[in-house]
Amino acid sequence: MDSTVCQAKLLYGSGLRLLAGLRLRVKDLDFEMKQLTVRDGKGAKDRFTVLAEGMIPALREHLANVRLTHQEDLTAGCGAVYLPGALDRKYPSAAREWAWQYVFPARDLSRDPRSGVTRRHHLDETTISKAIKAAVARVGIAKQVSSHTFRHSFATALLQRGSDIRTIQELLGHNDVSTTMIYTHVLRQGGAGAKSPLDCLGELPQNRHAPRRADTI
Repeated sequence: MDSTVCQAKLLYGSGLRLLAGLRLRVKDLDFEMKQLTVRDGKGAKDRFTVLAEGMIPALREHLANVRLTHQEDLTAGCGAVYLPGALDRKYPSAAREWAWQYVFPARDLSRDPRSGVTRRHHLDETTISKAIKAAVARVGIAKQVSSHTFRHSFATALLQRGSDIRTIQELLGHNDVSTTMIYTHVLRQGGAGAKSPLDCLGELPQNRHAPRRADTI
C-alpha cells in the first residue's frame, strides 16, 4: 500500500490530526491491543486512540519496508532520528533504535538546519495534502476536503454508530467536551432532526391499530 494512502486511512480510522499521524513512531503502534499512542498531542498530552484491525496487515508490510531503509541508513552512517526534548542527551543511542523511527519517513535524507545532522525526517505535510487534493479532483467531489476532514468523519461516524460523546472526546484528545459536541450536528439532519412528512408517505405508524384512550387525547 502506498504510504500516502496508508497515512490517509490512519487519519480516518484513528481520528488523527495530520501532524500527529506523521509524527508517529514505530513504538506508538500496538497491534495486539489494536491501539496507537499519540505523543505530545494538543495540550502537550499523550493519549490512546483506536487502530483499525483492517489496517494491521498493510502497516506490517509498510514497516517491513521502512525497516529495510533504516538498516541501509545505519550502514551508511546515518539512521539517527530526531528525538523530542532532551531525550537525545538522556538516551544517546535511542535515536538509532528501530522503536524510535518514524512510521512514515521521508523519501530522502536531509540536513537538519539547527543541528547540522543529516538524517531522515518524517513525511512532509504537503505530500499528504497534495495527494488528498489530487484524489478529490479525480473522483469529482464538489466540496472542500482536507486532511482534517478525515478526523471530522471519524468523529461523526462514531456518533452515528452510537458511541457516547465522552468516549469520542477522549479519542480525539479534546480538553473540553463542548468542542466535541459540534459533531452532534450529524444527528440533527434536516430541520432540528425532524423528518419531512413527504419522506414518510407510505410509512405506517407502529401503533395505528392501538385503541385510543380518552385521557391521552
